[in-house]
Amino acid sequence: MSKRVKFAVVGLGHIGKRHAYEISQNANANLVALCDILDPQELGLTSDEVPFYRSLSDLLAAHPDIDVINICTPNGLHASQTLEALEAQKHVVVEKPMALNKQDAESVILKALQVSRKVFAVMQNRYSPSVKWLKQIISEKRLGRIFMVQMNCFWNRDDRYYKAGGWHGSPDMDGGVLFTQFSHFIDILYWLFGDICNIRGNFGNFAHQHSTSFEDVGSIIFDFVNGGMGCINYSTAVWDKNLESSITIIGEKGSVKIAGQYMDKLAVCHIEGYDKPELEAINPPNDYGSYKGSASNHCHVIDNVLQTLNGSTKVATNAFEGMKVVDIIERIYRVRGAGESVNR
Repeated sequence: MSKRVKFAVVGLGHIGKRHAYEISQNANANLVALCDILDPQELGLTSDEVPFYRSLSDLLAAHPDIDVINICTPNGLHASQTLEALEAQKHVVVEKPMALNKQDAESVILKALQVSRKVFAVMQNRYSPSVKWLKQIISEKRLGRIFMVQMNCFWNRDDRYYKAGGWHGSPDMDGGVLFTQFSHFIDILYWLFGDICNIRGNFGNFAHQHSTSFEDVGSIIFDFVNGGMGCINYSTAVWDKNLESSITIIGEKGSVKIAGQYMDKLAVCHIEGYDKPELEAINPPNDYGSYKGSASNHCHVIDNVLQTLNGSTKVATNAFEGMKVVDIIERIYRVRGAGESVNR
């Protein structure tokens, strides 16, 4: 690579700090600015080596030479800040979800095309060895026709996560658990099997009526446009710690199940004329102290940005794919209706 790519990170919560760390650890990247509405001391930043700004506009004005802006702010700000960065002729890495509605996501796609800049949607599960293997065998049609797919996402998100005064749990900044917690699992379904239709669902808010205005339990059934049917069962009401993330696929020529807390274990591989492989280990989960997320694959996200800008690969999750995930979640939530209606 001829020159180090200059990055700035906007939003310095747990994930923003993860982005900043991975950028700082990459020899081909240069972290030149940070941005958050909170003071550096409140954020626990111990060094002032990297210039700090309280607004994206101030950051952009001070650093016209930045190549990439990483948006790691609350969900409700993703689309507007991505548009602001694109308007300034910057490439953008935007954390999941890309937006909270399809219209805003489409605006991002249009602006990126107008200014000839790339948008990288962060969907880190695509880098997990188990998911990459699933993509390979689906692409090779080793399972034949797909009959049924079941995805289970059972996580713990209690009052250690939904804290009073925070953005988690609010409809305008959070959007709902499918946006904040499980959009990267919706992305896996779309990446592997394509779009869905004929959506039906049942939803409830059992453990979070005091902290969220949306569901903490959902069960959805649907058809795949490309054939076969599927279901997603999810919850953030699991007591104390995450229970599992899993996907089971039943096909014409075999069955597969990826399971474990973080979809990291190949539990079943029974395919005609195919031996069960040994998959490489996944990265540890993102650790937020009192709760945990999916495997920490942000090093691969940053590497994909660098290789794409260098012309040696393509965007791992492009803006259109990010928009499709938003579109699917939006259609699921139309079935659910207003958040208040799920309280039981």
